[in-house]
Amino acid sequence: MNPQETRSILTLCLLAAYADGEKHDREREAIRRVAEALAQDDSLNMPSLYQDVLLQRATLQTATAGLQTPQARQLAYEMAVCVCDADGAVSPNEAAFLSQLRSALGLAESQAQAIDSTAQSLAQATLPTAADPQAPTAPTATASPATAQDGTPRNVSTLSQADMDKRILNAAILNGAIELLPESLSTMAIIPLQMRLVYQIGKSYGYELDRGHIKDFLATAGVGMTSQYLEQAGRKLLGGLLGKAGKGLLGGLGKQAISTGMSFAATYALGHVANQYYATGRTLSTQMLKDAYSHTMQKGKNLHASYLPQIQERARTLDTAQILAMVRGGNPASGQNPF
Repeated sequence: MNPQETRSILTLCLLAAYADGEKHDREREAIRRVAEALAQDDSLNMPSLYQDVLLQRATLQTATAGLQTPQARQLAYEMAVCVCDADGAVSPNEAAFLSQLRSALGLAESQAQAIDSTAQSLAQATLPTAADPQAPTAPTATASPATAQDGTPRNVSTLSQADMDKRILNAAILNGAIELLPESLSTMAIIPLQMRLVYQIGKSYGYELDRGHIKDFLATAGVGMTSQYLEQAGRKLLGGLLGKAGKGLLGGLGKQAISTGMSFAATYALGHVANQYYATGRTLSTQMLKDAYSHTMQKGKNLHASYLPQIQERARTLDTAQILAMVRGGNPASGQNPF
């Protein structure tokens, strides 16, 4: 893929990110930071590209004109669909944008529908219910809270600290492995799997959580769904990994995605911050959540190199069908929780 096609795809992703016109200010700020973070390739000038989109100097027509191959056009549509679906729902404005994009790209209806269906399945996957055998059992009403070192009462999880740490680490390794896969649709599974992890942690402390609560928790901690997908997929694209099935997983093409470990670190941080949040009875303030997430995110980045061999090995065992099954609630081949 040449630099012009890469620029066109990233332009379409940014256009998709703003297609609904209703992004929260914090999500807009997160998208701006993503554009700056992806500015490693001087030939692309991502901050300038971001400004072109924001000021409406870039259009769908000019962006699609730069896509010369069927593979690039399909990848562009996949990534735009994932950006629109990242928060779990496609607004009427986003649906209209995707319809215009399909037409501009000249995609076959059947091809577009297959992409739309897979993306929606990943974005809208349901969380476990109380009857789900994979969901942790809630503590009994008579369970006595533990006490922190400062004397503050703490809720008690049904998981031991060792089991909690293991579950969080396994989830981080899984999402780190997904980050290495060359399919753009696989990347979209990372956010639902993070939501499932938060659900399981809250459930272990006796909290019944729905998607709305978990989305709010992620947003409060500073994790934007659209911006997170945009960063993960953008790094893959700039690293030459997207669309290179069977190539570059452990070599030069994947080195940029491998070196960042953003998905590993983000999942690691979310898990530990969720554990702290529910253990303290959801008493952490917004700023405390943000600070805890930022601190633990850095710890996750530092740990990434140590677990890279396990992440790479996990990636070798994954495919899109398995990932979709995990998002829906477990690994049917093993009968085990994906974490």
